[in-house]
Amino acid sequence: MTMLKLFGIIFFCGLLSPSQEVLSGLSCAVSPGAMQNVLSDAIIHNGLLQQHLQGLVLPNVVGDGGLLSSPTSITGLHLVKVQLPKLSVVLLPGIGVQLTIAAKLELSGNCLVGLLSDLIDILVDVNITVNIKCTNFESGTVQVVIEDCLCILGAIKIKILSGLLSLSVNDIVLNQLKATLPGLLCPVVDIVINLVNIQLMSTLNEVIPVGTAGTIHYQLASLPFTSGLFLGLDLDGAVKQVGGSIIPHDSSASALPPLLDKLLVLGLRQSFLNAALSLLVQIPPQTFPCSPEVFSSASSLQEAISTLVPAECSACRGTSPLVIKLTLSGNPLILLEENKATVELSVMIQLFLERLDGSILNILLLKADLGLNALVSIAGGKLVLGLSLG
Repeated sequence: MTMLKLFGIIFFCGLLSPSQEVLSGLSCAVSPGAMQNVLSDAIIHNGLLQQHLQGLVLPNVVGDGGLLSSPTSITGLHLVKVQLPKLSVVLLPGIGVQLTIAAKLELSGNCLVGLLSDLIDILVDVNITVNIKCTNFESGTVQVVIEDCLCILGAIKIKILSGLLSLSVNDIVLNQLKATLPGLLCPVVDIVINLVNIQLMSTLNEVIPVGTAGTIHYQLASLPFTSGLFLGLDLDGAVKQVGGSIIPHDSSASALPPLLDKLLVLGLRQSFLNAALSLLVQIPPQTFPCSPEVFSSASSLQEAISTLVPAECSACRGTSPLVIKLTLSGNPLILLEENKATVELSVMIQLFLERLDGSILNILLLKADLGLNALVSIAGGKLVLGLSLG
């Protein structure tokens, strides 16, 4: 039985310290390591950074030379490749997330020194650090603000085809890149982070159909904030039946356990799970016909039936089998205990005979409460409950 599609981890989620209480139906805490993995996939491994830096074109580099140097001009300087990009994340308590991208930028262009024209290749180490915070929470969404973008240039290697490179060219290139690259790279990083925010935010505003019974809709419940240990996330979960009526669930305070060595802790309130179960567990009545031979050795049952079935009821005789019918009564309930989950089902057990004229004679009507052991697991990005008789 599938329960709830797990949402993608987002790095702009609300803070939850181990002792802090939350008020929504779902909540999670995400470690910096998990955030780093998700952001590395979204920004680097999926090629988003390379794609938006690909069109980077630097202004021409012009040096008038000096008493001992020839005039220098470098034109058409553009990005060829982003080499060895690496992303790291640090949490800033009360501020947000500090994101650092380190990479080697491979640049190429045309170099004219005096009357000699040549191709020039430049490899420059860059380290871009930005502070990210969220603001303007509205209807489950937040706006991402990039603050304090710092771009630091490291080692620079310059190579021209002829191999002849003067110190003046090296100094001219170094000074030009220091003056221009930060102003070009920071806006690109701003665009990339906002695109990633849009992508990941879409995973936090989902309407999940539950067969034909209804939907489960969850979205951000509050403006995010951060701690130095992890980010947390509060979600509002609305369980709706077909037609739009919401199944209420308790939103009283609860607390998440600490992350410890885990990357992600997800909390689902018991009352929220009960509301979801009422949609998921839609068991139609189950009917089991039983031939008379099944009860041939059950003399006590035969005697009980004989006292319930009048002797003059000729329509009740013959080969018409006994029938057992099980019908779900009320909504199922899940009970959560430490290292244990139980689903309680109330069923109506009906034992009856079908008369020859098609009518039904009830012999026994019994209400029973069943306790099912629930094995909770995650498979295929979904929360799964495996139920078995206790």
